[in-house]
Parts: sequence; C-alpha cells; structure tokens
Amino acid sequence: MSESKLSSCELSVAAIRCLLLDEIEQAKSGHPGMALDVAPAMYALYHDHLIADPKHPKWENRDRFVLSSGHNSALLYAMLHIAGYDVTIDDLKQFRQLHSRTPGHPEYGVTAGVDATAGPLGQGIGQAVGMAMAEAKICASYPDAKDFYGHYTYCLCGDGCLEEGISQEAISLAGHLALNKLILIYDENTSTLDGPTSDSMTENENLRFEAAGWNVIEIFDGNDVSAISNAIAKAKGSSRPTMIHLHTIIGYGSENAGSHKTHGAPLSAADAAGTKAFYHYDYPAFTVPEEVYADLRDSFGKRGAEAYAHYEDKKAAWDTKHPEAAEDWKNAFSRNWKAYSFADPEIKMEESTRNASGRFLVALSSAIPFTFGGSADVASSVKTILPDNTGFDANHRNAKNIDFGIREFAMAAAQNGMLLHGGVIPYVGSFLVFSDYMKSAIRMACLEHIPAIYLFSHDTIAVGEDGPTHEPIEQLAALRTMPGADVIRPCDDRETFAAWKLALDSKDHPTAIILTRQNLPLEAKSSEEGVKNGAYVIAPAKGKAMYQLIASGSEVSLAVSVQQQLLSQGIDTEVISMPSTERFLSLPQEKQDAVLSLPRSKRIALEMLAGDTWYRFADHVVSLDRYGESAPAAAVVKDLGFTPEQVTAKILGWIRP
Repeated sequence: MSESKLSSCELSVAAIRCLLLDEIEQAKSGHPGMALDVAPAMYALYHDHLIADPKHPKWENRDRFVLSSGHNSALLYAMLHIAGYDVTIDDLKQFRQLHSRTPGHPEYGVTAGVDATAGPLGQGIGQAVGMAMAEAKICASYPDAKDFYGHYTYCLCGDGCLEEGISQEAISLAGHLALNKLILIYDENTSTLDGPTSDSMTENENLRFEAAGWNVIEIFDGNDVSAISNAIAKAKGSSRPTMIHLHTIIGYGSENAGSHKTHGAPLSAADAAGTKAFYHYDYPAFTVPEEVYADLRDSFGKRGAEAYAHYEDKKAAWDTKHPEAAEDWKNAFSRNWKAYSFADPEIKMEESTRNASGRFLVALSSAIPFTFGGSADVASSVKTILPDNTGFDANHRNAKNIDFGIREFAMAAAQNGMLLHGGVIPYVGSFLVFSDYMKSAIRMACLEHIPAIYLFSHDTIAVGEDGPTHEPIEQLAALRTMPGADVIRPCDDRETFAAWKLALDSKDHPTAIILTRQNLPLEAKSSEEGVKNGAYVIAPAKGKAMYQLIASGSEVSLAVSVQQQLLSQGIDTEVISMPSTERFLSLPQEKQDAVLSLPRSKRIALEMLAGDTWYRFADHVVSLDRYGESAPAAAVVKDLGFTPEQVTAKILGWIRP
C-alpha cells in the first residue's frame, strides 16, 4: 500500500486496531467489537491528553486510566505497547495465555500501565471515582504542592457498565461530590453480548448523568479524533465530572459491523484480513510502523517525560521547603502509619467491639493525617464518625469523614480506587449482613492485592429486634472462603485493637474486622500476639484438657461460660479464641498442632452463624442453619439455642449420648 494514503493520525489508529486484531486472532479468543470501535478515542486520549511516563509507570502524579469495560483488554495492551510501556510484541502474542503479562482482562500488578483490575462490568467506574476522591483529598491536604501535584482520572466504559447497578451508585456519588477531574468516556455502540441494547436498555443516558450532577458532551462520530480530543479538553475545564457520550459502530470495519456478533468472539481469518484492508493497513501481523511509534513517542511520551521531570524538580524543592509535609507525603504513599506515635485507647472491662473499634479509629486519625473513610449511612452505628470533622464534599476537600450514603457496592469499589491511587489510608464500614452488597468489590480487592479495610458490625443474631433481614447468618463464612481476605473477629478490646493494627500493617491483602453491637467482657488472657497468629488458648483448662472449645468474637465469652458449666460436670476443657482462620491456617503445621492439640473428635466449635467453615477444625459444631427472628437480642439468642445452658446441654449430648 502507499503510506501517503493515511495521515499520521489515521495510520496510528489503524495500527492500534490491527494490532489488537492480531492479539485476538493469535489467541483464538477475545472481544474485538468495542475494541475496534473505540480505538480512535483511546488514541485521542493518549496522543493529546493523558499525562503519564512509561519509564515510571507508578509515578504518583500520573493521570489514571481505568478500562471499566475490561473485556477490551486487547485494545489497552496494544495502546500500552505503542505508547512505550513495558509491554512487548511477545507479550501481545501471549494474549490470554497461561501466566502471560497480557491476561484476558486487565490485572493490576501484572501489566505495566494498567492502573486497575477490571472485568466485572461497572466496577471500573467505582474505582475511578475512588481515584478521583483520593486526588482531590491529597490536593487539599497539601495546598502548597499545587505547582507539581494534581491530575485527572479517566475511565472508559460501555453500555454494559452502565446497566450494572454499581454504575448508578458511583455516578450519583461522583456528581454529589463534584469530582470535576473525573472524565468518563462512554462508548455507546448499542450492543451487548446477547443482542442490541434495545433489548434491555432504553433510558436517556445523557439525562441520567445530568440528573446526577454531571457535565455531558455528546459526539456522534466515534471516528472523529479531533472532536473527541476537543471534548476531552473541554471536560478538563469543567467544574463537575464529565461524561463524554461517544456514538460508535461495534466491530467497525468488519463484515458484521454494527452487530452484537462481534462483541465477544474473534473475527474469522478472512474477516480479520478484510477488516485490515478496510483500514488500508497491509503490514504483516504484529508489525507496527516506526511512524506510529514516533507519533506516540513525540506526543504522549514526550509530554509524560517532561511532566515527570517537572514533578521531580518541583517536588524536591518543595520537600526542602516543607520537610514535615514532605515526610507526611512519603509516609502516606508508603502506608507507613507506624511513623506516627499514638497510644492505644483505654482497655475497658466490658464494651462492644464496635465501640472499641471506634475509639481506636479516633485515636488513629488524630495522630495520622492521611486516614480517609466512612460508612454507608451507618457511621453512627459502626462508629466510623470522627468527631469535629465535617464530611468530604466539594467545599470540604480536606475532610476525613466520607458520607458514602446508602451505596455499599460503590463504597467498596471506591476504596479499591483510593488504594490503587495511593496517598491515603482508607476504610469503609457497614453491617455484616450488607457485606453481600459489597462482595464483588471485596473479591476485587483480593485480586488486586490491596490493603482494604472493612469494618462490619452487628455481626450475629444478637442484632435482635431488626430481625432476619439484618441478622447475618452465611455472610461470615462467605468472607472466610475468599482467597487472600483476612477476616478477623475479635472477642474484646484487646483483640479489636490488635485487629486494627494488623489491617494497617497489611500491604497486599484486604482485612475485614467483624464487630459486635452488644457489650463483651474483657478476657483475662486475650492477646495481641494471639490475634496475629490467628488462634490461641485464651482460657486454659484447670488440669489436662479433655476437650477444646473453639470460638471467635462474642462466642468466646460464651465458650468460657460453657467451660465452667462443663467443669462442674467433671469435664475439663480449654477455650481457643480463633479470630482469624486465614491467619491460623497460614502458620506452619507444627504451630497449628500446638494450638489445636487434641484430635478433631475432641474439638467443638461455637458460632452464632453458619458453621460450615468450622468443620475443617472440629467434628462437632454448634452453629445455625436457619435465619433469625425479630425480638430483643436475649430472646432471639435463647430461641436459637445459644445460652450457656443450652450449648452445654448440646455438648453433653455429644459427649454422653
């Protein structure tokens, strides 16, 4: 072909499109439809606007880009390769293959230039909102740093992302907070996997965003790079978050262009060849002309290198002028909370663990400048409110309290975004039963290996009057089965403070701290080191233990009461507090055996929740296999068989049938 037929812009867009087709054809797997139609927008963003440096992909002040429609990963990988990131042609050839750096959906920490894991539709929007929140918070925390700090967060989504419920939660939150440096590019190609979007989606998206307080810019030709670039430039000057509504043709250039058939299946070899011919691109597979590399190197690459150099120069001068703030900055981005000294709150003889958690949080936030969090409208119940601190909003960007509203899923996704962004230590809270709303985002935190902190209170049937809709049964077991999640259920103040410290120490996994509404007694031998190990003897036997009682949280004190009743029957037992099954199972086997020293047949686990996860530790489990009741807590607990007398009788029935 004659290269003069294509302008520099057209050649680069064609190269991106054809390179992603090569990836998909090589893998015999992938999603070409949206990737082909939105390539011009990706080019406009990287060529004209996005500020990042491929040589420093973790640079703190880079613009963030989140591909919410993660099934279009082939497009992102092609773009990252051409833009100069450490994504090689060989990596592209290994698209969707075992242990490759180009997995089927983008994975944070696997591929250079990928700012967030994506795939479950809509979560990318929530994560982008969290990134924008973190950026706004940091800008307000260091007002003298405006010469070198401040960036945009971009997110690309499709129709499917906007159908998922989390999108509305996130859009509403972002509009309310007036996150003006958040720019969402919405690719409307009118197709989903099963058919046209008209089968399931007919609302006016522009009005939806406008109603939520967003700025909306509409572009009717998704191939008009200049119009897209102008729209992004305009969005950057907005006082509100902006949605750029892009109209495209799915599978543009292929024989099934405009059809959902191109959404999730590779094009045939003949169709791929014909599509490349449509783009006037006749280079061999996995070949990118030097002009294309130069086009991005001279725009995106040059802009990013200059911005990074400016940042380094200005930041060094600022560090010298503001040494205390510079130290805070360094500690914030390295999650070094131990650089700040604060005393544990007073240990109380009897207190709910939610209150203990709340008191620890107040002490923590008073000492550390970069904590940032809140609850889904239950802050007063979960005890995440910081006194004398207003809520984070457009007029209070330096506030530490976040009023997430009743948006549990978006709240959890936003925390993921904050952690991916860095510079703050976030936490979120809700009732344990509503962790179900958050579970997919918690799973994402596990996949991203980020230290999210979840405070889940109202942890058993002892919720009482609110009844079975608010009494968790299966939720704790579900959380415990998530690979990588550390679920800690403390039994008193000492264990609660220990749980918080372990959550703060984490650099690579989320932690859920499970808290009670009701008061619990301080156990004489509760231990911070014991929590770290996951399980330990908290109430020794009088002599040689005949049985071991295993419990966590509020059931530890129940087990101690049962221990005394069994002793009066001539049965000597010891009580094991097991606040974290994950931590305990990570111990060497000899250390596990030292704690669970009796045979399984001599172990009995107690928990006022579903007991399935306890059978790996004990042959006998006192637990629940039904939902609760609405009544005062004591009445519900008795009705479901969890008084000391009832549990003792059940155990005696096993021991002395």
